Amino acid sequence: MSDEVQSFTLAKVPGGTRVLGHLQAFKTSPLETMAQWWRQYGDALRFRLGPKLIHLLSHPDLAEEILVHQSDRFVKVYDPRRPSGLALVLGSGLVTSSGEVWKRHRRIIQPIFHRSRMAAMADRMVQVGEQRLADWARQEGQAVDIAAEMMQLALEVISQTMFTTSMAHHIDRINQSLRVSLRFAFDSFHNPLRLPLWVPTAHNREFRAAMQFLDGLIYELLTERRRSRVRHDDLLDLLLQARDEETGTGLSDQELRDEALTIFAAGHETTANALAWTWYLLATHPEAKARFHEEIDRVLRGRTPNAGDLAQLPYTRAVFDEALRLYPPAVAIQRKTTTPVTVHGLALPAGAIILIGVYNLHRHPAFWPDPDRFRPERWLKEGQPEARYAYLPFGAGPRACVGTHFATVEGPLLLALIGRRYDPQLAQAQVEPELMVTLRPKGGIRMILHPRRSVASGAAV
Repeated sequence: MSDEVQSFTLAKVPGGTRVLGHLQAFKTSPLETMAQWWRQYGDALRFRLGPKLIHLLSHPDLAEEILVHQSDRFVKVYDPRRPSGLALVLGSGLVTSSGEVWKRHRRIIQPIFHRSRMAAMADRMVQVGEQRLADWARQEGQAVDIAAEMMQLALEVISQTMFTTSMAHHIDRINQSLRVSLRFAFDSFHNPLRLPLWVPTAHNREFRAAMQFLDGLIYELLTERRRSRVRHDDLLDLLLQARDEETGTGLSDQELRDEALTIFAAGHETTANALAWTWYLLATHPEAKARFHEEIDRVLRGRTPNAGDLAQLPYTRAVFDEALRLYPPAVAIQRKTTTPVTVHGLALPAGAIILIGVYNLHRHPAFWPDPDRFRPERWLKEGQPEARYAYLPFGAGPRACVGTHFATVEGPLLLALIGRRYDPQLAQAQVEPELMVTLRPKGGIRMILHPRRSVASGAAV
């Protein structure tokens, strides 16, 4: 928190209609709309989506108070009795659960992501990456959707590290089902007029079909692991063996499904989008790309990277951190107040819906010099911003992302692995962000897989 305690005044976004409020503007372009409102009305504002009054807060001091110091008064918005948003897809997994359910599941899952496990997981990440690059060899010089490629790569990484199984033969169906279900979840958040799930509309039927496939996939994984009784010491084993300290009972099949699908979906979606945006930023910033390739060639000298190399690849990590700053997978963190509470002068009633504007925080001119510019070197020279909570790609406080260590190994490692052999070059004029739970490139990113020559060996790698 800043040394000086700052007081905020809540601005009301003007306009909107009596019934729908600001729903039309938000639904048309939620990311641009929230960023524009923030620039126009300040770090604390409110707007209305139908009957929902939303508070958009975009200052590090507010984020720190809500996520860290008063986290017990700001809870997840999901109600298990009336699921909406992501809870429609993930049930009561780590991302959506609250209270004692969340605490118990967090205790069970946290150990699998401990730093001590990352070296072994990094080896598996590299193996998966090498398999994907073998497929790329047949597409060299061709335009591919790098966003779809990163989605497939990250999906296989999470499958093999967390569940010790390959999902390669299901990839297209999985991606389609996740795209449909996440779009439905996002729409359900801001559309107060949506029809109940039991109404047989085209969207509802499509969503139910997607969820039926994903549920079948997860339950099949659980059944096969129980049947084989082969130990893999992975997340699936941990979930199946977990017992409550007080009652001695394990997770129910529904709880197992919710946590497995949460890790499966959230664990690859976020990293895949971050990697896609990273390749786009490198392709549009030649000087940064040249420095990135120089570091990889100098450190690796043509060989495959491993977890131990990451300490020697600070610029590669800086590239990834800067991509997460400009295009954070989660553009906002959602909370709800449990009681009336005052935060830095803002009086919030019980049940108030809060959005912490991560995208806005990451581009806040008070904390980031030249905030809209891609400058990886800012992480080397300047380090973290003076305000610690101006950078929240993984959240903060007790509910910070459980997979932070996993993502910060996976991202730079896969960048180094791919960058050693390829220089993906942009093959389309414009790339537009699209908010669909996570921040995706709309329609993907067409890039040409251009093989490069290693500076270290002087030969193609």
